[in-house]
Amino acid sequence: MGHGSSGAHTAPSAPEASRAGMRERIDRLVREVVKFGAVGGAGVLVNLLVFNFVRHTTDLQVVRASIIATIVAIAFNYVGFRYFTYRDRDKSGQTREMSLFLLFSAVGLVIENGVLYTATYGFGWDSPLQSNIFKFLGIGIGTLFRFWSYRSWVFRALPAREPVTRAETFLEHEHPTAVPRADGAPAGRR
Repeated sequence: MGHGSSGAHTAPSAPEASRAGMRERIDRLVREVVKFGAVGGAGVLVNLLVFNFVRHTTDLQVVRASIIATIVAIAFNYVGFRYFTYRDRDKSGQTREMSLFLLFSAVGLVIENGVLYTATYGFGWDSPLQSNIFKFLGIGIGTLFRFWSYRSWVFRALPAREPVTRAETFLEHEHPTAVPRADGAPAGRR
């Protein structure tokens, strides 16, 4: 039941409440990372499949094939992030959201393809295996940037509601016209 023999529950102490709040924030972050990873993992597969398809069916240079694949993956990821990972986030400014998503995705595209460009043209590592390794490495580095920027700037969390500290405060906000009874008991109780 509770603490002691009376069965009465006591409010958690400040350190216990702080630990519970911290655990809740960590749990939310872990769920967000898992959802981001699921969408991102599918996006990586899309990216690599399109990259290899374009590379082997066209005469495009490796970085150009990679840029096409990255753009396809960006479109795929937006749908996944908006409607799965961050579906509970603020949707009021979708023009702003899309603009920021495209801006940060473009930066991620430069990071991702900059790694591939450096490996291919800086070091001459251009075999299919080397291209895939450096494409994957670039995706990983770009993903770190994307995770931070998307959660910080694009798919912003809705403001947290302030906790109700006392029942009276809650009742005052819910029923501002309630008048206390003459016997001193709260309004509405008999």
